[in-house]
Amino acid sequence: MAAPTDNSANENSRELSSLTGEGIIIDIGTGDGLFVYQAARQNPNKFYIGIDANPTPLRKVSEKIHRKPQKGGAPNVLFIQSSVEDLPGELDGVADEVHIHFPWGSLLAAVATGAADALSNLRRICSTGALLEIVLGLDPSRDAAELERLQLKPVDVAFIDTVLGPLYLSAGFEIVERGILPEAEWTKFHTTWAKRLKSGKGRLLTYIIAKAV
Repeated sequence: MAAPTDNSANENSRELSSLTGEGIIIDIGTGDGLFVYQAARQNPNKFYIGIDANPTPLRKVSEKIHRKPQKGGAPNVLFIQSSVEDLPGELDGVADEVHIHFPWGSLLAAVATGAADALSNLRRICSTGALLEIVLGLDPSRDAAELERLQLKPVDVAFIDTVLGPLYLSAGFEIVERGILPEAEWTKFHTTWAKRLKSGKGRLLTYIIAKAV
């Protein structure tokens, strides 16, 4: 006699497969979670994980994702409270893309200096060939106090090529593209922080795209 079929388990498996069929995307330092929420709504066959050490800004969007999709819900979203130094082991090797947009504090210091431990943790959650995108919105004048507090140098293309490139490669990331993001492309970042940055004239967005090798 054939074993009974667990239809609910099969349905759950099919549902998860549909949500992750086009990849798993992780957003580190997700802030208010709006980038993850908007991207998930636009790409229902991708699964998005937003991670931030501070859960407070996520309360509003966390409530919204559990609604029915036709009422603004997003079943393909998960939010996790964690720092880059303590990423859950359950995420090891799952990410097809990792995004870090406008980091601040310790996360900024980690990616802007090529900190070995942080980069190692980021590489740990990536599948081979996964892309890591980092967007920095630093201004040497406006952010001088934070740069001094974190003992950071301005991150420009020359610094990326000469300093960060070798550090990222030693951690398992090959930088494949870097540069200044045109202001016309800022609108793709659906975050409160991006709107604030855009309101300030003269600020440049520096981006890094690296491949997990």
